[in-house]
Amino acid sequence: MHMRHATLAAALMMAFGVQAADPASCPGSPMKYPVTQKVDQTDNYHGTTIADPYRWLEDANSAETKQWVDAQNAVTQAYLGQIPQREAIRQRLTKLWNYERYSVPSKEGGRYFYSRNDGLQNQSVLYTMKNLDDQPRMLLDPNTLAADRTVALAGAEVSPDGKLLAYGTAASGSDWNEWKVRDIETGKDLEDHLKWVKFSQTAWTKDGKGFFYSRYDEPTEETKLAAVNYHQKLYYHKIGTPQSADTLVYDRPDQKEWGFRAQTTDDGKYLLITATKGTAHKYRIFYKDLSKPDSQVVPLIDNFDAAYDFIDNVGDVFYFSTDRKAPRQRIVAIDVRKPAEANWKEIVPETAETLNAAHIVGDRIIAEYLKDARSVVRVSDLNGKLVREIALPGIGSVSGFTGKRGDKETFFSFTGFTTPTTIYRLDMKSGTTSVFRQPKVDFDPNAYETRQQFFTSRDGTKVPMFIVSKKGLKLDGNNPTYLYGYGGFNISMLPGFSPANLAWMEMGGVYVVANLRGGGEYGESWHQAGTKLQKQNVFDDFIGAAEWLVANKVTQPSKLAIGGGSNGGLLVGAAMTQRPDLFGAAIPMVGVLDMLRFHKFTIGWAWTSDYGSSENPDEFKALVKYSPLHNLKPGTSYPATMVTTADHDDRVVPAHSFKFAAAAQAAQAGCNPMIIRIDTKAGHGAGKPTAKQIEEVADRWGFLSRALKM
Repeated sequence: MHMRHATLAAALMMAFGVQAADPASCPGSPMKYPVTQKVDQTDNYHGTTIADPYRWLEDANSAETKQWVDAQNAVTQAYLGQIPQREAIRQRLTKLWNYERYSVPSKEGGRYFYSRNDGLQNQSVLYTMKNLDDQPRMLLDPNTLAADRTVALAGAEVSPDGKLLAYGTAASGSDWNEWKVRDIETGKDLEDHLKWVKFSQTAWTKDGKGFFYSRYDEPTEETKLAAVNYHQKLYYHKIGTPQSADTLVYDRPDQKEWGFRAQTTDDGKYLLITATKGTAHKYRIFYKDLSKPDSQVVPLIDNFDAAYDFIDNVGDVFYFSTDRKAPRQRIVAIDVRKPAEANWKEIVPETAETLNAAHIVGDRIIAEYLKDARSVVRVSDLNGKLVREIALPGIGSVSGFTGKRGDKETFFSFTGFTTPTTIYRLDMKSGTTSVFRQPKVDFDPNAYETRQQFFTSRDGTKVPMFIVSKKGLKLDGNNPTYLYGYGGFNISMLPGFSPANLAWMEMGGVYVVANLRGGGEYGESWHQAGTKLQKQNVFDDFIGAAEWLVANKVTQPSKLAIGGGSNGGLLVGAAMTQRPDLFGAAIPMVGVLDMLRFHKFTIGWAWTSDYGSSENPDEFKALVKYSPLHNLKPGTSYPATMVTTADHDDRVVPAHSFKFAAAAQAAQAGCNPMIIRIDTKAGHGAGKPTAKQIEEVADRWGFLSRALKM
C-alpha cells in the first residue's frame, strides 16, 4: 500500500515537476511537493492590487485541477503511510467507536421514533415503536441507500397521525437534498420525490395530506457544487402528486438573499414562516391561517432587527425566544390580534445565563441555559413562574426536550467530554428523570478529568476554555496538546463526547476547547464582538489560550497543535500565519481561507453578516489583514500543517483549501511538512460515513504524533 502511494507520487511529481525545501537546512530528505502552476491574475480592490496566482484551482471540474488533486493526495498518502503509529491509532479508534449511539426519541401519532447506530454502522438507522418497552422496528436504514454508504439521512419528519415519514437524503456529503415519503406501517416508499432542496426541513399539515418545504431552482450539472445559491422559495407538496404540481406558498423575487423556514403549529391552525437573510440571527416572521383556504401570508415582525425563534402557540398567542432588547435572550408572548411591540408580554426575562433553547411540553416551558458554556435547565409554567431546575450529572451539555403541550413526558440527551451521550426520560408532572438509553464505551471515565479555566485575552476580556486530560497531568511543559476552536456565527462550543478525542487523550494528549468571541456562549454581544471589523478579537482569544497553556506549563510551542473546521479552519489559518512561532502543528479543516472571494461561491454570500465583504472598502481593509491565503509570507518557517477538504464540499468549496495549500507549500522555508488531504465522495462533514470519519481521525492523530514527536 505504502509503496504504491510512493510510486504514484513519484510518477505524478514527474508530470508536475517538484519543489522542495532547501536540502541544506533540512536534515534527511526534504519534503517534495508537486509544483503548482502560477497564473498572472490580479484584482483591484478599492485601489489595492491583489495577486491571485492560483485562481485556476477554483475550477474543481478542470482536468488540470483534478490532476493537481491526484498529485497532492499521492504526496500526502505517501507521507502518512510512513508514520508507524497510524495503523495502531486506526485500530484503537475502531474499537473506541464501536459502541451503541442513540438519538433523542420523538413522538407522533402514538408512536416513538429514534435513531440508533450499533457502533460501526456508517449511517445511523431509524426505528419506531408504540411503547417504550416494545421491540423497536426498523423503519429506514440509510446504509442500504448506496453501495458505498455515502448517502446519509439529512432530515426526517413524521406526519401528525404517525402514518407517513418524509425523509431527506444527501449524497456524498453535499448540501443538496432529495426528499421522499415512506408509509410507516408497510415500510414502503410512495412515489413522491422532491429535488433541489437545500437548507430546509419539512412542516406537515395537521391532516397529514402534505407538507411545506423550501427549495431552489434547478442548477446546471456543471455548476451545482459551486454556483451561488439565491432565491429560495417556500412550497407546499401534496402527497401523491408530482413536484411539478407543488404550490408556491411564499417567495420574494425582490429579495434574492432571503431564505424561508416553515413551521406548523401543533393545533394545525397556523403556518409560521421565518425569513432569514444570510447567517445573521436576525429574522422576519410571517404567518398564514391554515383554517381559511385563501388566507394571505401576514407579516408579524417585518424587520431584521433581532432573533425570533418560535416555541409554540396557545390559540392566537405565539411564544418566541428573542434577543430583542435582551442580548442573552428572553421569552415573550405575542398576540397576533394585537401584534404591536407595546403589547408584547414578557414571560421569562433575560437572566445572567444565556438562553440557548426553549420548548413548551406538558403546559410547561423548558428553558436550556448556558452558564459559562455548560448547560443548566429550568422548568417554568406558561406565565414564566419557576417550577424547578432539572438536575444534571456534571459538566456537560443537553439537547432535546421536544414534545407537545399535552405530553406527559419528554426526552433529552446529556453529554460531556468524558461522558458518552446518554438519553434520559423526563416525567413532566413529577420532574423526575430516568435513563432511557446509556451506551457502554471501552474506557474508564474516572481516569479523566475536565476543568474549566479562564484566561485574559489581548484586550483584557476574560475567556473560558475547557482542559480535558488524564488525571494527574504533569505541568512540565511536555504534554502534546490539541487546542480546538471555532469563534463565529453565534455557535457555542459545548462539552460533548467524541471517541476521536478520547483516543487522543489515551495517547497522552491534552484536549482543549476555547470558547472564543464570535460564538454564542454569552449571547449576541459576545457574538458581535467577534464579527466584521472586530474579527481579530477571535484570533487574539485563540492565541491568548495558546499563550496561557504555554505559560502555565501545560505544553510548549513545539508540542502544541491547533485545529478547527469551517469557520474554525479560518481560525487556524489566521493563527498560524499570525503566530507561526507559537505552534508545532496546524490542521485547518474545510476552512474559509480566501477572505476576499468566499462570497462568490454557493452559500458564501450569506457569511458576510459575520465577515463583511471585500466589496466594502473598510471591510476589505480588515479582511485582507487576516485572510490566511493573503498572509502567507515566503521565507517563513510555518508549523507542520495538514489542510483537509473534500471534493463534494459545496458549503466551503475546496478551492479555499487548494489555493491555501499551494501558497503554503511555496512559502514554507522550514522543514515542516505542508500537505493537503482531499477526501473523495465526501462533503463539509454532515453525514460522513463512520469508516471515513475513522480514517480521517487516524490520519489527523498520526500526523500530529509525528509532528509533535509523540
